[in-house]
Amino acid sequence: MRHRKKGRQLGRQTKHRWALFRNIVTSLLDHERIETTEAKAKEIRGFTDRMITLGKEGTLPARRRALAFLRSKDVVSKLFSDVAIRFKGRPGGYTRIVKTRRRIGDAAEMVAIELVSREAVTTTKKTTASSTSPATESSEKQA
Repeated sequence: MRHRKKGRQLGRQTKHRWALFRNIVTSLLDHERIETTEAKAKEIRGFTDRMITLGKEGTLPARRRALAFLRSKDVVSKLFSDVAIRFKGRPGGYTRIVKTRRRIGDAAEMVAIELVSREAVTTTKKTTASSTSPATESSEKQA
């Protein structure tokens, strides 16, 4: 029985699984959106949130802890300089999982996992569109 054993094994040995998690989290922080299976995405959410929280700390020990987990110094620099600033006021929940398709070969449920801050770009477009509509309404009332 697997009582009180957390985490998914994903059909891999422990070292292979940890390497997989480190690689996926590094890719996610680098590209800010990746497509993977649903089980893998659900497993790396916590690791990604922990790395972003370390980036928000911004201290040297936090940077060293992030370097110990992530695969690339460039990604750690991006994490501490760019990504952490975007999530400064957010207490958690930095990732979003969106179901995309079924994989052709084995019909595995594929999802896109992305950083939530990508949403900010689309909301600014919506607010500019809504800010122009009241101006046109007032001009219509004058006519």
